[in-house]
Amino acid sequence: MAAAQTPAPVSTGVKRLVVLVSGSGTNLQALLDAIEETGTGEYGAEIVAVGADRDGIEGLARAERAGLPTFVVRVKDHATREEWDAALAAAVADHRPDLVVSAGFMKIVGKEFLARFGGRFVNTHPALLPSFPGAHGVRDALAYGAKVTGCTVHFVDDGVDTGPIIAQGVVEIRDEDDEGALHERIKEVERRLLVDVVGRIARNGYRIEGRKVVIP
Repeated sequence: MAAAQTPAPVSTGVKRLVVLVSGSGTNLQALLDAIEETGTGEYGAEIVAVGADRDGIEGLARAERAGLPTFVVRVKDHATREEWDAALAAAVADHRPDLVVSAGFMKIVGKEFLARFGGRFVNTHPALLPSFPGAHGVRDALAYGAKVTGCTVHFVDDGVDTGPIIAQGVVEIRDEDDEGALHERIKEVERRLLVDVVGRIARNGYRIEGRKVVIP
């Protein structure tokens, strides 16, 4: 947890982003569209590489269509999870990122990755943390009978969805909702929130004070 509370240095200029994906890459596309629409200077960041934990996914195809370098670090290619974590950290570090963004990256990183990128690794979660952490946040909120849920953008620490919260967006749960319908509405809010948060922390810098993230 200490690693994730180390603030990134505030520096001038466009920030370098490495984005990690595991699936369709819709959050990656939202970032690509925002940067293209506003320009890297106005947005404050540029994506310099996209990484994944598996081959043949649409997220990598989106990156390739955008002309971005890509890399894949598969768990099954390494003898231990620790070796995979170190390899992922090294692959990301090769691109010298100011921030690393998990855009639907479905793997939990370990000590080596957090030692390098703690306090600079941004993740999204489809619930209002600390409620409903883990892999089934949407399903769990429905099963609990919650009336509202949403999404959280947070920094990653060594727990499961326990890092300092940067921003949250609220989504009402409707009586007719099933998991798929609710998740789609959450994703719409999540994409907008991620684009806004990454741009603001890239342009303005930030600091982490205990569990509070302060963006000047």
